[in-house]
Amino acid sequence: MKIIADTHCHTVASVHAYSTILENIKSAKSKSLWAIAITDHNGNVPGAPGSWYFDNLKILPKEIEGVKILRGMEANVLGSSGHVDVPELKFELDWIIASIHEVTWNGSHGIEECTNAWLAVAENPLINVVGHSGVPGFEYDFEKVIPVFKKNSKLVEINASSFEVRFGSRVNCEKIAECCKKYRVPVIVNSDSHICEHVGRFDGAVELLESIGFPEDLVVNSSIERFEDYIRKNTTFFD
Repeated sequence: MKIIADTHCHTVASVHAYSTILENIKSAKSKSLWAIAITDHNGNVPGAPGSWYFDNLKILPKEIEGVKILRGMEANVLGSSGHVDVPELKFELDWIIASIHEVTWNGSHGIEECTNAWLAVAENPLINVVGHSGVPGFEYDFEKVIPVFKKNSKLVEINASSFEVRFGSRVNCEKIAECCKKYRVPVIVNSDSHICEHVGRFDGAVELLESIGFPEDLVVNSSIERFEDYIRKNTTFFD
């Protein structure tokens, strides 16, 4: 399976990442990626940049060295209410991932609380991607929530970094992928890179999907046509 876009990439603006925007773009070009999204952390993640950073992403061209550039953010789901800390910006971002991070989560880790949070995220029109939701300790009712992601055009992320840095994620990720397969819910494969060499590194995620016979036509970023169709219908990138 070929992946043509990496839509979860961090830069030095996230502090705990180690490459610049241009270094990430050059890495994407060297791997023949059609598009990349710059999605630095927002909110109370240690070292996250302020709203001024995200507002000023408007200066980024939509294409550099032949690679399409989506100006984005990884925002935080803050608790069972499903509130996501997307700041009020003067500039409308192209791409927003909503993820649960231990450091910004407020409340219980119970399945009911996490289920309620993701159901609320599913209804949030600002969100494009459900980020690394297989993280251990934040399990939710996949059967209840995943069809609602489909109903609201949210892409379920299969995050390649989870297999390396979120230990124990594979079991949940496989369950999520199986549920997406069952209900024909589109997914997106991402690297969650924190250094440019990892941009476009999808091996673990692709291997998981192939191991369960996941339909390639449900992997939105496995073809330019599918990915472009999604961003035309669900973002302002081509406006």
